[in-house]
Amino acid sequence: MKPVILLARRASLLPVVLASVALFTLMIMTFADVLLRSALNAPIEQATELTRIFMVIIVFGVMPVMTARGDHISVDLTDGIFYRLRLNNVRDGLVYIVCGVMMFWPVQRVWVLAERWRSYGDVTEYLAFPQFYVGWFIAAFTALTAIVMLVIGLLHLFAPRFLERTQ
Repeated sequence: MKPVILLARRASLLPVVLASVALFTLMIMTFADVLLRSALNAPIEQATELTRIFMVIIVFGVMPVMTARGDHISVDLTDGIFYRLRLNNVRDGLVYIVCGVMMFWPVQRVWVLAERWRSYGDVTEYLAFPQFYVGWFIAAFTALTAIVMLVIGLLHLFAPRFLERTQ
C-alpha cells in the first residue's frame, strides 16, 4: 500500500504545477491588461475568456489534491465528542463516502452540458476555443475528487493507519 500512496503523492504534483502555472499566467495577463488598458487604451480582448479558463484550471485542478490532503474547510464543533467516544474515524469515513457519492451528480450534469456544447459546436467568442473541453476538464477533475473522497473514506473506516502521515 505504501508504494501506491507514494505514487499518488508524486502524481498529485502535476495538477498542482498546472494550477500554479495557470495562476502565474493569470497574474501576468491581468497586469498586462491593466497596464495596456490604462496607458494605451488597448485592453486585451481575450482576457475575460482566458481568466475563466485559468480559474477553472486553478479551482478544479487542485480539488482532488486538496481533498486527499484534508486541506478543505471543516467545522470542528463536535470534534471533542467524537474524539472522546473514539468515533472520529467513523464520522470522517462516513462524511467522505457520502460526499464522494454526492459528487457524482455534478459530474454527470457537467458531462451532459459539455456534450451539449460539443454537439452545438459552442466556442468562446474571441479565441474560438471549444467550450466542451472546459466542461470535460471540470467533469474529469470533479470525478477524480469523488473517487479520492471514496478512497479516503474507506481508508478512514478500514485502514486509518495509512492516513496518519497524510494529514
